[in-house]
Amino acid sequence: MSTRLLPWWLLGGLILAQICYPLTSGDLRAGLTVATVLIGVVLSVSHALLTRGRRAALALVGAATLGGFAVEAIGVATGFPFGTYDYSGELGPKILGVPLIIPLAWTWMAWPAWLAAVRVTRARLPRILLAAAGLAAWDLFLDPQMVAEGYWRWHDPVPALPGVPGIPISNYLGWLGFALLLMTALSATSRVTEPAPTDTPMLALWLWTYASSVLAHAVFLDLPASAAWGGVVMGAAVLPLIARLRRPARTLV
Repeated sequence: MSTRLLPWWLLGGLILAQICYPLTSGDLRAGLTVATVLIGVVLSVSHALLTRGRRAALALVGAATLGGFAVEAIGVATGFPFGTYDYSGELGPKILGVPLIIPLAWTWMAWPAWLAAVRVTRARLPRILLAAAGLAAWDLFLDPQMVAEGYWRWHDPVPALPGVPGIPISNYLGWLGFALLLMTALSATSRVTEPAPTDTPMLALWLWTYASSVLAHAVFLDLPASAAWGGVVMGAAVLPLIARLRRPARTLV
């Protein structure tokens, strides 16, 4: 298989797993959740390595995987910065109370969020803010879906967003805070500051994640409020990319 086509094959496998998710239940659904994250992290890390080199791949793993595990372990132990919560045993083995799959999910989605922001703007601070906002907004889909499945639970889930019970607002604020740190670290260490034609599969992943999440929550998962919240808030981070892709290629601002 050509390395040029590898990201597209992985993206196809990920999309297939996500399409199958609402059609399953129980252990099979949990298995698809884990499989989706594993495919996603291989997609993001391999894309970083193949298109930007070892430095970018190591920067992604350091900021998102190791950083994600650290913040989750602190969160489970202390309740900061997300609120007090714990994980069930359905997502596989845990270390310090954190399923090993969880920091991989941070890694999977951090890379397309960063590359989308790189495509939109050259300015460092707006790029970090846009990437962090997009990554944090993704949790408006992720947490309601995973809590509904019983993969984790909040001990004190108030105050919550209207229509999305069971998840405290502090969780979303914690996501935003850590996403800002993650993107700042990724900006400083990866040295990925220019868009490239080879970014297309990751931008497709970013747009697919948004559109499919709105559809799945609204139609298949019976989570209309999270479809609305995520649709609006993540949409604000995705729309600049759509607008950028629709314009003829020229110097970024």
